Amino acid sequence: MDQLTGFQRDLLYVIAGKDRPSGQEILDDINNYIDQPVTHGRLYPNLDTLVEKELVEKGQLDRRTNYYALTPKGRRALQRRQEWVNQYVDV
Repeated sequence: MDQLTGFQRDLLYVIAGKDRPSGQEILDDINNYIDQPVTHGRLYPNLDTLVEKELVEKGQLDRRTNYYALTPKGRRALQRRQEWVNQYVDV
């Protein structure tokens, strides 16, 4: 997790909070959170990085649409991150 960018960590949280979201669903959610619009050119390379790091799996919903889901490794990494954050932040 410490090797990821903040944006990539945000993507993990969005993916974790949905049931196999498409790239467009992830983009819509992240754009509701981030002040500057995120482009497809920024989103998909970062999703690919998460897939390469085996934190996220990518599959096909149909011929044109992919889905993204946390892998067990991704879920563990996100849980460890959240536990670490909870040590320092009590909101």
